Amino acid sequence: MKQIFIAVLGLFAFSAQVQAQPGRSGAIQFESTFDPAALTAANGIKLSQEATARIPKSSVTSFELLFNTDKASYKQAADPKINNNGRGSGVSYGGLGVFGGGISKDYYYDFKDHRLTQAFDLNDTLFLMEDTLGMPPVVGFGTLHPAPAIKYIKSDERRDILGFKCHKVTAMTTVKRKIQGMEKEITDEVILWYTDELGFDFSPNPVLWIAGTVLAIEGKGTRIEAKSIRYKEVDTRDVGLPENITTISRGQLRDKLESRRKQIHFSRIGSWN
Repeated sequence: MKQIFIAVLGLFAFSAQVQAQPGRSGAIQFESTFDPAALTAANGIKLSQEATARIPKSSVTSFELLFNTDKASYKQAADPKINNNGRGSGVSYGGLGVFGGGISKDYYYDFKDHRLTQAFDLNDTLFLMEDTLGMPPVVGFGTLHPAPAIKYIKSDERRDILGFKCHKVTAMTTVKRKIQGMEKEITDEVILWYTDELGFDFSPNPVLWIAGTVLAIEGKGTRIEAKSIRYKEVDTRDVGLPENITTISRGQLRDKLESRRKQIHFSRIGSWN
């Protein structure tokens, strides 16, 4: 009986090791929540009851990280029943759209080459752009504001997400804005929870990344969090880059966004005449 008990304990220990063992393939489901009312309150903005009633209700969007030992893709979940937003990625939702430049994106990761590629639609044309985890975004659509500066503050705090031990990091973002003719620095903070136990680098918002696999991002009125993980076989073709899509550089994207901004600006001026 004692031997059976020890064997059962050993089986449980082995299962726990397998769950955290790098080099497996599967899918992680993420849920992105955006609550406009909570965001407004967190920013200290007091609204009348009438204005509060007009604020859109909180929305939830689901995303899937599909991964194998070499590559991964991060996209909005295919089932429209579990989404109440349009097409896009975690960067464009959860109130963190400022980091994504206002464009909906899918992401493709190459773990061996440490390469990140964005796929997005701009003016009805699909583009691919190589990028890097933790890089400032290309900001240009609708604004001349520079990208925010980000400072990371590590913490000893830990949290369990899907059975993985996650480390807490606070991202302090600072951006300069002209308000009533005066230049001011606006500082905000976002909390990241990442784990080293999955064995690959990833973030549902590639701009916000410091190490490991980010399983949760928390901001004002926003949250992106991993809700489930399922191990299964993932074919390389399922996480490979789309074919026959135009490749673009960060500089070319910046120029296109600036050109688009000017077109919108001039069209507005024309409509006022």
